[in-house]
Amino acid sequence: MYLLILLLPLLGALFAGFFGRFLGHKGAGIISLLCVILSMLLSLLAFYEVGLMGLNCYLRISPWIEVGVLKISWSLLFDSLTVTMLVVITVISSLVHLYSIRYMQYDPHLPRFMAFLEIFTFFMLILVTADNLVQMFVGWEGVGLASYLLINFWFTRLAANQSAIKALVVNRIGDFGLSLGILTTFYIFQSVDYYTIFSLTPLVSDYSLNFGGYTVSGITLIGVFLFIGAIGKSAQLGLHTWLPDAMEGPTPVSALIHAATMVTAGVFLLIRFSPLLEFSSIVLNILIIFGSLTAFFAAMSGVFQNDLKRVIAYSTCSQLGYMIFSCGISCYNVSMFHLANHAFFKALLFLSAGSVIHALANEQDMRRMGSTIKFLPVTYSLMLIGSFALAGFPFLTGFYSKDFILELTQITLNNNLYNIQGSFACWLGNLSVFFTAFYSFRLIYLTFINSTNATKNIILKSHEPSLYMLLPLILLGLGSIFVGYLTKDLFIGLGTDFWNSAILILPNHSYFIEAEWLNITIKWLPFVLSSLGIVLATFTNVRQTYIYLYNKIYRFGCFLINKKWYWDILYNRFFVYPILNFGYLVSFKNLDRGFIELLGPYGLTKLIPTWAYIFSKLQSGQLSHYLFFFVLGVCLFIVIIIGNILFYNLQLIFFYFVLIFFI
Repeated sequence: MYLLILLLPLLGALFAGFFGRFLGHKGAGIISLLCVILSMLLSLLAFYEVGLMGLNCYLRISPWIEVGVLKISWSLLFDSLTVTMLVVITVISSLVHLYSIRYMQYDPHLPRFMAFLEIFTFFMLILVTADNLVQMFVGWEGVGLASYLLINFWFTRLAANQSAIKALVVNRIGDFGLSLGILTTFYIFQSVDYYTIFSLTPLVSDYSLNFGGYTVSGITLIGVFLFIGAIGKSAQLGLHTWLPDAMEGPTPVSALIHAATMVTAGVFLLIRFSPLLEFSSIVLNILIIFGSLTAFFAAMSGVFQNDLKRVIAYSTCSQLGYMIFSCGISCYNVSMFHLANHAFFKALLFLSAGSVIHALANEQDMRRMGSTIKFLPVTYSLMLIGSFALAGFPFLTGFYSKDFILELTQITLNNNLYNIQGSFACWLGNLSVFFTAFYSFRLIYLTFINSTNATKNIILKSHEPSLYMLLPLILLGLGSIFVGYLTKDLFIGLGTDFWNSAILILPNHSYFIEAEWLNITIKWLPFVLSSLGIVLATFTNVRQTYIYLYNKIYRFGCFLINKKWYWDILYNRFFVYPILNFGYLVSFKNLDRGFIELLGPYGLTKLIPTWAYIFSKLQSGQLSHYLFFFVLGVCLFIVIIIGNILFYNLQLIFFYFVLIFFI
């Protein structure tokens, strides 16, 4: 059963990829959907057996690498953390597959698209079920490859090519950091197996490495390298630039990347390594700072975006910031809870956006939409549910996890557990709630409620999607309402033993009970800020004060924030352009076309004819010349032989002289 969870998506990818031409659109879609649904059902059984019954499962398939101390095998680890990720991945992937069959029905390359979706799902399952770092890295790189293929699915579009290459290159930076973390882990622990590393971590917590006279804690160094890998995959501040541009792929791709797979890989890695990160306060402080800054930065950037999918992409970046700084305050189970909840309402938002784009003839600019509530009432209702869940409205899925994270940051602020870092997480996290509510309902007003700016033909032709597209939306809508409530006590309830040994929180880092005794006014603070954001969005879109606010505030925001805080411009100016200029002017023109070609093919083609011409002059046809060269060659040969004999004799004489002298 456990092997089939991984093998079924792989079989679906092989059938759709190699036999898609013979199966056709319907055949490839049905086989792909059937494989991932069966994998989902088996994942639910695994969740019941492992998560609810408390029976961990370890499968050793075959040996893989055995070189000296390094011994790696293909093994699968199913604990409570793994099965939770399996359920999230397979459920969201099944719904995206079902949605894609109708959304991409007129695309001639639907079988290839379904194969790429299956490959994406398969590599993500490899990543979360691995029991060692090297096998996890295989899934990590496979997810990056699949994301490149999916973002670049419409490869005839220049923007898709550029976005896919950007995602691949930016993630290579994070992957390099992760590879350094794997090497450092093996150097310190002499193993890459999770349980070996976690069991030895308390024993090597004082182990230090020396670099150029500087002493660095080994645990801290490993944690920093792992976090660099998480920055790339989970789009934290600095390596986040690929995420908004990944919207160039089809909408189901965006839903799968942002909801359940690629971007959650970095958060999963940090949660998996909680037994190691707990012993390094420096790494935890770094997580708090980067996570809170990312949440705030992305929330502000989303306010000034006009592309429908790009707004939701920045909301993903912001929510990932919540998950990261939740790990920084040692609340890994709450971070995992928010990850699972976020998957449902974020997939709902993306697929609803796809429904709107599909209805409006592929229009993505919100300023050219409006008044679609009359033509898309079901899509509007479901997107409203997703927006409320994203904003943390009470008793929806996002409320139970995000508000609890903010309550825990209040504990860090009140108890001064992390000093300035706790203040960072508390204030920036709460401010992000306000901006999140604002851009979520700005999206609702511009897309559905405000007066339309679309052409009459497009508006009149707009209609609700078919049942194949509505059914996933309805199921995700139900999940966005009930999942948080149904799983709260299981994941983060006081006294729950669901996580067992999968997550470690040291006693001095645990303060869940204190959150229950917070002042009620502090607990209501996120809801108040969300309400203010909703009211402001309503005020600026319904009333005519929008023009005044645009002239006074919006222009400044467009100057700075609409340019994404100039991250892309700074990267291009200080990194991309200098590297490209160096590559063209130095390595290409001077080294490749200059030095290497002069020594290599170009130089040889010039040298050989020149020497051939010179030697051809020696062929004069006169016998006296030939006799002269013959005698000259014999003399040179004799001189060389005599010279060698004399050289060796001199060496022997010198050796005997030294021997006699010392004797």
